[in-house]
Amino acid sequence: MGEVSKEKKSESWLSVIWRVCNVFMSLFFALATYVQINDPDAGLWMVGYGVPALLCVFIGFSSHVTETLPWRRVADLHVMISSAVVSMLGWKLYKERVTNIFQQEEGREFSGLMLTLVWLLMCRHSGRAPVGMLRVSTAVAITVFPFVAWLYYYVNKELRSNWPSHCKTAI
Repeated sequence: MGEVSKEKKSESWLSVIWRVCNVFMSLFFALATYVQINDPDAGLWMVGYGVPALLCVFIGFSSHVTETLPWRRVADLHVMISSAVVSMLGWKLYKERVTNIFQQEEGREFSGLMLTLVWLLMCRHSGRAPVGMLRVSTAVAITVFPFVAWLYYYVNKELRSNWPSHCKTAI
């Protein structure tokens, strides 16, 4: 009598998967930041991928970080700027009637920035309530895609034959 029971706060398996996905996306965004080193406008794209990498690693440590003001402000600013750049790149690709976007540098930039945009929007308010099955399933699919695509293009060198030299030499 009079004992206070200490209940362990157990984390749901969905929350664990969500945090693991954020760690892997942080790793991917960090890798994307690294390969920009040879790009003529490297600083711009390194920030474009480095900021989401940092934001994702924070979620990997604690999913409730998305509810803090600094995290939200940095993420919102990045989403706002990325939306403008994605719109400009998308319009350029549309005007030029580009169909195979991975063969054009603007298409790869568009796709990478769109990935950061979608991921940060998915992360928004993820610390407010327990993550659900839909968010986690979507996160797993999005997390697997860039690694598989990167591996596919790495293995199939002929797909990279028309790329500029700075896109072929980073990794």
